[in-house]
Amino acid sequence: MSVQCDDLDLLRGLVDHYSPSRQEEDAVSFLVESMEQRGINSYIDGAGNAVGEVGDGSPHIALVGHIDTVKGIIPVREKSGRLYGRGTVDAKGPLATFVAAVSRFTKLDQGRITVVGAVEEECPTSRGARYLVNQMKPDHVFIGEPSGWDSITIGYKGIVGFNFKLKQSNAHFAGNNLRSGDKAITFYNNLLSYLNQHEIKSEFGSPRLELRRINTLDEGLTENVEAYFSVRIPPGYGVENLINFIGVQSGDAEIECDQKLEGIIAKKNTPLVRALLQGIRQEGGQPTFKKKTGTSDMCVIGPEWKCPIVAYGPGDSSLDHTPDEHIILDDYLRSIQVMTNALKSLIL
Repeated sequence: MSVQCDDLDLLRGLVDHYSPSRQEEDAVSFLVESMEQRGINSYIDGAGNAVGEVGDGSPHIALVGHIDTVKGIIPVREKSGRLYGRGTVDAKGPLATFVAAVSRFTKLDQGRITVVGAVEEECPTSRGARYLVNQMKPDHVFIGEPSGWDSITIGYKGIVGFNFKLKQSNAHFAGNNLRSGDKAITFYNNLLSYLNQHEIKSEFGSPRLELRRINTLDEGLTENVEAYFSVRIPPGYGVENLINFIGVQSGDAEIECDQKLEGIIAKKNTPLVRALLQGIRQEGGQPTFKKKTGTSDMCVIGPEWKCPIVAYGPGDSSLDHTPDEHIILDDYLRSIQVMTNALKSLIL
C-alpha cells in the first residue's frame, strides 16, 4: 500500500472513532496502535493523551494536536475529494498530518520529536495540554489546528468563561420586582457596554461577549436563572479588571469562573516559522499569517514553555463545529509534505 493510502486510512480511522471531550479513549487507543505500526514509540500518558516519540536529544520538537471534538455525530463519508465527519477539521485532520509527517522520521540520528493527541481541548479544563506543560520543555512547538495548508496561525484570543447563577424568593412581578432572568439580561447588557467602551481596532484586537446558554425555572416559592457567558479577549487585555467588573455587576448572583486564559501572539522571526514558510513554498504555496478569534491549547502551552510556537494544519476553520464539517483530502496530503519539509529543516 502506498504512503498516501496509509495516510488517508489514518485520517479516516481517527474520524471514524467518535471522540467528544471526556470520551476519547477509543480514539486514543486507535492512534497509539496506529503510531506503533508506523514505527513510532507510543503510549498513553497520565492525562489520557496519545503520545508518540522518535529520536533522542536535541533539538526537541513537540507537535501537539487534540483528539477530542465537540459533540454531534456527522456520518463519515467521502465525496468529491472531501472527507466529511466530526473532527475532520477541528482537529483530527491536523493531528493526522502531524502523525503522518513524524512517521517519516523513525530513524533519526539526532534530535527528538514528540507528537501528542491531547484530550479535553474542547473543554474549559484543557486537561491534556495542562498535563503536558510539566512533562517536557521542547525547543520548538507546533499546535495542530486548522490554518489551511498554506497558512500559519500566530495568534489566538484568550477567554474568560463563567457561570451566572441567581436564585431568589418569588414575588408578584406586576410591581417593581425583577425576575432573575431579567437580572441576567441586565448583567449581560452592562457587561456588553463595558466591553464596548474599548476602542475596536479589529475583530482580533477587541473583546467579544457570548451568551452560550440561559435557563430559567419557577419553583413556586423561588425562581432562578442559570446562564453561561464567555468573553474572548485579545492578547494584553486587562483580565483582572474584567473579572473585578463581573464581580461587582453580578450583584447577588453566584459567579463560577471555570476558564481564564490570556491571548497569545507568537513571534514571526524564528527558525520554526522560517522552516514552515519554506515547507509551504516548497509545495507551491504562497504562505500567509493568521490570527484567530477563537482560543486553543496554544494559549495554555505557549506561556509555559516559552519557546517558538505556531499553529498549523489543513482545513477551513469556518467549518469548525458545524454540521457540514469536512476536509479536502488533497489539502491534507499537501500539509503532510509541508510538515515533513519543515521538520527536515529543523532537525536534519
